[in-house]
Amino acid sequence: MNDSPPSEALSRSTGGTGPGRPGRPGRPGRPGRPGRLADGVRAALFLITTLPFAIAALLVPPLLLVGVVTIPIAGLGLLLVPAFLYGVRRWAEFERRRVGRFLGEEITVGYRALPPGPVAAFKTVATDPQTLRDLRWIATMIVPGFLFGLLGLITLVGIPATVAQALLWWTAPADAPMTTTIGIPVTSWPVALADGAVQAALLTLLLVFGLRPAARLHARLSARMLAPSPEARLTERIETLSRTREGALDAHASELRRIERDLHDGTQARLVALAMRLGLAQKVIGDDPQAAARLLTEAQDGAEEAMAELRTVVRSIYPPVLADRGLSGAVSALAAGAPVPVGVEVAPLGEVPAAVESTAYFVVAEALTNVARHSGATRAQVQLVRDGGALVVRVRDDGRGGVDERNGTGVAGMRRRVAALDGEIAVSGPAGGPTAVEAVLPCGS
Repeated sequence: MNDSPPSEALSRSTGGTGPGRPGRPGRPGRPGRPGRLADGVRAALFLITTLPFAIAALLVPPLLLVGVVTIPIAGLGLLLVPAFLYGVRRWAEFERRRVGRFLGEEITVGYRALPPGPVAAFKTVATDPQTLRDLRWIATMIVPGFLFGLLGLITLVGIPATVAQALLWWTAPADAPMTTTIGIPVTSWPVALADGAVQAALLTLLLVFGLRPAARLHARLSARMLAPSPEARLTERIETLSRTREGALDAHASELRRIERDLHDGTQARLVALAMRLGLAQKVIGDDPQAAARLLTEAQDGAEEAMAELRTVVRSIYPPVLADRGLSGAVSALAAGAPVPVGVEVAPLGEVPAAVESTAYFVVAEALTNVARHSGATRAQVQLVRDGGALVVRVRDDGRGGVDERNGTGVAGMRRRVAALDGEIAVSGPAGGPTAVEAVLPCGS
């Protein structure tokens, strides 16, 4: 399938044990212990890496103040403030990736692009709503970030430090012995081992049961500050809907032009020829019955061809096989008619709107056409599954890949169709293959 720059296919989890699911199916008696310990260490490392960021956040207010104060000084602040806030953007984007990896979700925002010129750049960053949210996030990093980071450091480093203290208490001078956490001098092995065991147990409990909630609390707080504001989400949603509506209107207009062209150049031309032959047959039927019979035969053939072309046009609007056999049967018919073996896997789909069925059928038909024409594949696989409120269509082949949308092989049309339903489509086709198409079509109203 050659039709789009290689991109990552959309992936949806369909169940099973995978990353983020630490349980061991083969050991039901101890499903949580390894996972809790690993999660605790991961949470501690996340909090520890927060600590230097919290310390660096202390420098942000004075640096920003310097930039603002120097604005009257030959306009120096007009250069410093945008550059400084651009650096804050890069830092915030790094933190979004870090927090997103920890939470297992993606955090994306859209910044206003900085225009050329210091005054325009200053005005842009000063009025960008996300700039204020980034600065608020910096404020949350200073105190909470420092405390959470210190908690992770003390917990993770404290366990080996406690063990070392319990084993090496005897190395301290006799006149300055080590003391326990409650101030009792450690002067014997029983005291050292008892204090070490208590401290290690408490820190281990904190590591296993306490750090993960603390890390998630801090990550959620950061994600809340780093995510777009509700107003920004609404604006982005409106822009997306405007683009998809424009694409839907363009696709509709293009479809109408295609139908009109097919009817004008095909069916209408054959019907005109049919009328002419019938007229000629009427004129010559008395003088030359054989010529009239020949003209009637040609008219009959022309009528059949016109009906066949008309059926083709009707099928391109809404394939009758969808109404007759449903989406599953229609896709199976496509697979049966493909020039290469195609496996079909259809899960229970529930109620699917007609527009979604039509688009899914079009995506499968276009993808299988590309398999036959461009991929050189020996086998393809089609999968239809219901994922919550969306229908997921996947088509994969074992061909040579090398997806290139500039070749005009129909993926642009698939993108328009899917976007018209506010869906998503991803095409992956690296050189050497395999090629995969995945479309996610919302089934809600």
